[in-house]
Amino acid sequence: MKPQVNPNHYSGSPYESKERFISYWHQINEIILLKPLLLLDIGIGNGFVSRYLREHNLNVTTLDNNHDLHPDAVGSVLSIPFCDECFDVVSCCEVLEHLPYSVFSDALKEMRRVSRNYVILSLPDVTTIYKINLELPRIQSIKKLIIHPFHRPKDHLFDGQHYWEIGKTGYSREKIDDDIKRSGIKIINTYRIFEFTYHRIYLLKKGGDSDE
Repeated sequence: MKPQVNPNHYSGSPYESKERFISYWHQINEIILLKPLLLLDIGIGNGFVSRYLREHNLNVTTLDNNHDLHPDAVGSVLSIPFCDECFDVVSCCEVLEHLPYSVFSDALKEMRRVSRNYVILSLPDVTTIYKINLELPRIQSIKKLIIHPFHRPKDHLFDGQHYWEIGKTGYSREKIDDDIKRSGIKIINTYRIFEFTYHRIYLLKKGGDSDE
């Protein structure tokens, strides 16, 4: 799946930042709204999301390639050790960028295979944006993200963790979206988290085009 990480990487600052916990909220909210009976959570991290969901009576199975993180199952997102359509929802947040982009579609097809209905992704997005946040008395607050019209992609340099990120040279949002659709998954919604724009959430549903 992804390069194995020392479990201590996931505890304490700077990993457990305010912004990351906001990202957890969005991941959790997207899952809860779907009301899954069975959830597969790929990439356990510090375990916060899966623990929270279990405490709120969701049936969660965790998968990671690092046995030191104590997932329910040890394995790769490229060869998920479960049968077809055995989970209502598959969640895979901040994981796929840890793999070469050449296997992105293979990972998506595996998640599509084991999901009955939905897949939730979170991917890093560095596309330059303007952020508008207006708080006006007696008027609903206005929050908006606007893509910079002259965004200039930069080459991605492998840092030992991320092989690619949306907005870098060769990894445009359009390319990622097209490859998701070609994997047989429909994009229901996608957005960057306002308070932590580095993370982009995708809500996906089985169906659509596929090269299979």
